[in-house]
Amino acid sequence: MSAPQQCRDPLLVYTAQLRAALPGPARDASRMVEEIHHGLLDATDAYVREGVPRTDAAHRAVRDFGPVAELAPECRRELALAQTRHTARAAALCAPLLLVCWALARTALGAAAAPLAILAAVSALLAAAALAATGGPAARRFGVPEALPRLVAWTGTGASAGMAAATLVLSCTATAHWPLLLLAGALSAASHAVLGTSVRVSRRCLAHAG
Repeated sequence: MSAPQQCRDPLLVYTAQLRAALPGPARDASRMVEEIHHGLLDATDAYVREGVPRTDAAHRAVRDFGPVAELAPECRRELALAQTRHTARAAALCAPLLLVCWALARTALGAAAAPLAILAAVSALLAAAALAATGGPAARRFGVPEALPRLVAWTGTGASAGMAAATLVLSCTATAHWPLLLLAGALSAASHAVLGTSVRVSRRCLAHAG
């Protein structure tokens, strides 16, 4: 199919407009738009089998799905939930790294390293709760609490900021155990990068979903 014909295809125009209206995790958004495109194709084929010309059938299928402005908010809510799961998984990944940081820092700092253990425990609990609430049997039975994505995003923001602060403190602490502290600081920085990126996308999804 030539480029001008593609541009005139109402299904491609519709899905392109929908994709442009969806922020958040690119893979999830693309998969969602692809599923909608397949639905449009099925609706178009059904009209064609009834004897409607294909171009008219495509226009009818688009009308049946409704305007992009009406469909996009529902898609954004789904993407916000998907990104909540991503953020929860990022927190689950960071928790073991923070425990390693705590073990390394405890040798040099003693009880002063306790906040890292607390941060790791909070991250693990948050991740477990969010994953269960957005993708487990509880979510299918009771639904997802409306405030959960925002709670995960803002709690993740606090945890990410705490990791950044821990990185700075561990890197600047001068003791005889500086190799351990520098290693702990590097792991804390990696945790901040992983979780911080996911949190920023979560907050952007929530801004559009709201």
